[in-house]
Amino acid sequence: MAKIINTPLMSEVINDLKAGDRVLLNGIIYTGRDAAHKRLAELIEKGEELPMDIKNQTIYYVGPCPAKPGQVIGSAGPTTSGRMDAYAPLLMEHGLKGMIGKGLRAQAVVDSIIKNNAVYFAAIGGAGALLAEAIKEAEVIAFPDLGAEAIYKLRVENFPVTVIIDSKGNDLYSIGKEKYKIG
Repeated sequence: MAKIINTPLMSEVINDLKAGDRVLLNGIIYTGRDAAHKRLAELIEKGEELPMDIKNQTIYYVGPCPAKPGQVIGSAGPTTSGRMDAYAPLLMEHGLKGMIGKGLRAQAVVDSIIKNNAVYFAAIGGAGALLAEAIKEAEVIAFPDLGAEAIYKLRVENFPVTVIIDSKGNDLYSIGKEKYKIG
């Protein structure tokens, strides 16, 4: 059974999540891929204001396809999270609590998840059209020159994700391998 949680992510909710939990997210999430993350990091390093308040927020690593007529957004499947690993710890230091993507994370990201009481979710790769159905509103809020890699503000309803790395550092990818290890 999936846990239904609302954004922004609060500590008591994060602390209750365990690696392997299925979750349905509701509320506002933001998008951002490597180019947007680089710009966010540059703004932080310059001491400038970010285009959105990231405190307790979640960033979805996605570059959505253009919407067809009558759609809110086009296909919106996750991209490989490792490309954001250079920037994720800095963003968590500034309040980011949730990340959604696919694939493994660097140890520095895992350490930052533990230190900052955050969580890493995975969305199903290859299911971008299905995931787009859970996106009810989409608005570009920063870096429109990046096209699909601009930062979008999304309102989601029952957006399906799985907890991969919980706030204690438990990693579903490692747990899964150990479960099926032979010998």
